[in-house]
Amino acid sequence: MSRVPIQSQRVDAPLTQSATFLILDIADTPDATKTARSVLASIDDLAKNVSIRDLGAQFACTVGIGAKVWDRVTGLPRPSELHPFREFKGAKHTAVATPGDLLFHIRSERRDLCFEFERQLLDLLGDTVKVIDVTVGFRYFDVRDLLGFVDGTANPVGQDVPASTLITAEDDGHAVGGSYIVVQKYVHDMTAWKKLSTEAQEAIIGRSKLDNIELEDAPNGTQASHKTLATIEDEHGEKHILRDNMPFGNPGSGEFGTYFIGYSRKLWVIEKMLQRMFIGDPTGLHDRLLDYSTPLTGCTFFAPSASLLSGLGDD
Repeated sequence: MSRVPIQSQRVDAPLTQSATFLILDIADTPDATKTARSVLASIDDLAKNVSIRDLGAQFACTVGIGAKVWDRVTGLPRPSELHPFREFKGAKHTAVATPGDLLFHIRSERRDLCFEFERQLLDLLGDTVKVIDVTVGFRYFDVRDLLGFVDGTANPVGQDVPASTLITAEDDGHAVGGSYIVVQKYVHDMTAWKKLSTEAQEAIIGRSKLDNIELEDAPNGTQASHKTLATIEDEHGEKHILRDNMPFGNPGSGEFGTYFIGYSRKLWVIEKMLQRMFIGDPTGLHDRLLDYSTPLTGCTFFAPSASLLSGLGDD
């Protein structure tokens, strides 16, 4: 008898015009756990119910489960690298760790479809969950962040996406088809950033602002650019982070930010990136972008395969 192939969640869904990042905590009760399992098992049906309203809107939702609730929600062996977000405290800046049991990364070309999915999802979960954070992101011009630079240039494309993001049997036999997720919500000091010359901004980012051309790396012994510190390669020279970052904000309230979300088949790759940014490489020479961008949150999740999610309703 042939095996049914494992289906992954839509980690590779295209970057859309709108996205909602919803982080929830699950109440520590048997009823809450049962409800969460039921809703997660039917998440594909819920997505279809919303996406059918406009099949061209590229709707997708990826679900991430945190280490604290993995055992009681899934009843399955924990992915080998899954643990709570690891705080990185440098001499000047800290990558903070914040609560979060479930992540829903909701994407669509239409904001109303994201809204409707979130509404129906929270109706199903009811008072068994607490909303920790909800952030609405949007595409800004030609995939730029609010600092004015193109974001996500180093992302894998094509066949490199599953190779960079999806766990294989060789990696971890209990987590095949899944992906590690790290999220951070950064707010920018735009007043201070705008006081810098374009050349100074480009030196911090490591790319030209207008045409996104990669600039020369800083010489050894000096503070490296964000581009250099955030680019991590394994022993084979391969990169393992798919960034689906989105700008968010409200000019009326003075809020300007970037929601970082990274998918990877190897959690250590994202953690090494954060270590280099916050602690420095060499130690003490942190990412200068952090002088203008402050993380308010930090959570780690695991996006199990769609097959695993649908199986949570079997009992």
